[in-house]
Amino acid sequence: MHRGPLQVDDDFSVLDDPLEQQEFTDFSEQDGRPGADSVLMVQGMYCAACADTVEYVLRDVPGVRRAQVHAATRRLSLSWDPALTRLSVLARLVGQTGYRLLPMQQALSVSERVAETRRELWRLFVAGFCMMQVMMYAWPSFVTEPGEIPSDLYQLLRWASWVLSLPVMLFAATPFFSNAWRDLKLGRIGMDTPVSVGILVTFVASSAATFDPSGPWGKEVWFDSLTMFVWFLLGARYLSFKARDSTAGALDSLMNRLPDLCERQREDGAYEKVSLRRLNKGDIVRVHAGQAFPGDGEVVSASVSVDEALLTGESRPITRLRGDSVVAGSFNLGGPALVRIRQIGRDTRFAQIVNLMQQASTEKPRLAILADRIAAPFLVAVLIAAAGAAWYWWHIDPSKALAVAVAVLIVTCPCALALSTPSAMLSSAGWLARRGILVRRLQAFEALSNINTVLFDKTGTLTKDRLVLHAVQVRAGVSREQALARAAELAAASLHPVSRALAQAALAENQAQIGPSQWDEMIEVAGQGMHAKAAAGHWLRLGSAAFCQVPEAARGNPDSPHAYLSDQDGWLARFELQEGVRPDAQEAVAALRAMGVRTWLLSGDREAAAQWVAQAVGVDHVIAGASPEQKLVELVALQAQGRKIAMVGDGLNDGPVLARADTSFALGHAAPLAQAHSDYVIQSGQVMDVVDTLRQARLTMRIVRQNLIWAASYNTLAVPMAVAGWMPPWAAGLGMAASSLLVIGNAMRLSRQPMSRKFTASDLSPGQNAPQSA
Repeated sequence: MHRGPLQVDDDFSVLDDPLEQQEFTDFSEQDGRPGADSVLMVQGMYCAACADTVEYVLRDVPGVRRAQVHAATRRLSLSWDPALTRLSVLARLVGQTGYRLLPMQQALSVSERVAETRRELWRLFVAGFCMMQVMMYAWPSFVTEPGEIPSDLYQLLRWASWVLSLPVMLFAATPFFSNAWRDLKLGRIGMDTPVSVGILVTFVASSAATFDPSGPWGKEVWFDSLTMFVWFLLGARYLSFKARDSTAGALDSLMNRLPDLCERQREDGAYEKVSLRRLNKGDIVRVHAGQAFPGDGEVVSASVSVDEALLTGESRPITRLRGDSVVAGSFNLGGPALVRIRQIGRDTRFAQIVNLMQQASTEKPRLAILADRIAAPFLVAVLIAAAGAAWYWWHIDPSKALAVAVAVLIVTCPCALALSTPSAMLSSAGWLARRGILVRRLQAFEALSNINTVLFDKTGTLTKDRLVLHAVQVRAGVSREQALARAAELAAASLHPVSRALAQAALAENQAQIGPSQWDEMIEVAGQGMHAKAAAGHWLRLGSAAFCQVPEAARGNPDSPHAYLSDQDGWLARFELQEGVRPDAQEAVAALRAMGVRTWLLSGDREAAAQWVAQAVGVDHVIAGASPEQKLVELVALQAQGRKIAMVGDGLNDGPVLARADTSFALGHAAPLAQAHSDYVIQSGQVMDVVDTLRQARLTMRIVRQNLIWAASYNTLAVPMAVAGWMPPWAAGLGMAASSLLVIGNAMRLSRQPMSRKFTASDLSPGQNAPQSA
């Protein structure tokens, strides 16, 4: 039995603990056989080549169906057969290559992050300290004429530089050597291979010149260049590590916000600290200010102030009273609160949100896969180019041959190319997650950036999922206020959508009378309405025209929802109701039109109802009375016209069109099938979030293109310069570090976008500066 918190030791057996696996593994049948899907963190990764190495190790292991590592988030998405292998076996195989598999909650813990950061800072410090000393000893050779420094003193400076280079080689540069050696043992050439070869060749040649000044390498030493570009590379790696935390950190912080321990109330009223995995339904827990609720539950305290930005995207306090519900992952903003747990673990809404985010954080975008494929042959070409450059310069100027070869090896590392796409897309996914918009597929950014048409479902998408009072017609002698107040007396006793709309309207207009009912009997007739009777023989009816015995002349338009009120004297009032249009729907449609996107309303409702909503929000075209099959036909027809379509829906019948559209949105309250077929899930249900996501997608792809162009241009310019001898090794190291930092820094701009702003022409895609004709 597992005891205490999770500790991964050398045999990794704790990863096989069924209780621990609940946090990172889903078990299900796959093709009639038992299957499991796990998501783990890979500790020790530095670049895209590390991800390739882990995938390569697991690819042909019996029982492994799929292994995919996302370089930017360091997540391993693993599909495996429990009957053929175990996680401990797979973790041991990965461990033999120098990496460590950990559950995310532990890998992202403060202690693990501090330890990893400390190791990187120590290496950076050693390289920087030694570099400064070596540069001090090398400086006289740069500012004096040959012969000014006595040969014995000059040789002493060389020996001092060699001694100071040893800590750099034996400690600071070990990540490069270990990664390169691991790749070579697997028969691969990784991104650290050219760098390691360059560092080793430089050190060996400089050491040979130090030990044998009269030998073939006696004229030149490059300890200054060696220590400098190791420091540059380590500095870039550390900054990349911090930047990676910034780009993927929003996802990590959201997915790992639940506490490790919580305070559970015992039968005697005292509290005990227990692991989150030990909680059961019905337990009462005490949640302190600033802590996240460990499960979905019911407030036991008098009241609690809650931050539900996870669901709404807005960090405003919401008061929940005794008996109200709170969701796992939302924060307690007030004092200690007691909550009775109703759902825990994978049954919570938070777990469903995390599952959606997991899909995005473990997916490799198409452009990233293409970059990874290019990187492998590119590295082989780099080694060949370095050897060719060394051979060429050996015949022209042997003293420059080594420096040129090292510069070529270092300057052409394709790290920037591999990071161009995932860093930008993850940065945007994190920005959207903070707004309550969950990205299920990173590849959807590319599809969304190219759309020119948005199809909206009506009910629950452009309109609220409830009716609102639009107008009131009354008989002579009765005021609107009187009619609404009397209707509210009956409506308050019913849960019918029409009754709820009338009761809420009366409450909003302060017409509802609170107090003992004047009616002796109140009956609800299913499908017809409410009937109230008094002992004096008075009666009142609220419902359909036939139920209220309303004459034809007093009846309204049958195509729109109505409710009637009548008493013993006849017809009393007619209430006209409409679906409540979402307050931001008109603004969203106008913003889409300004961005060159046409809008369509695709509804199964009546023509009159659909047209009314279309006019209210300004949609360009309407298709009404469409069955789920007809909706799909209409969407395919629009795609045949060359339209790139984003579908926005929330109903079960929207599943087929959400799946067929180029990209799709589901509102947070949408049916599970609708969410399963969508690329984006809008937690708040705000239509403007569709606009913000489109803007972010276009900005994302603009940043991706900038990164790819920069990475390609950098190598196109840097390689000829290095081959021509115009770039010393230290400058090559600086260029390689700067290229990776520029790519990540450019991607980080996406996570710093303001939460809302006005749209300008710069937000429009090429060719979309004006609305297209239908």
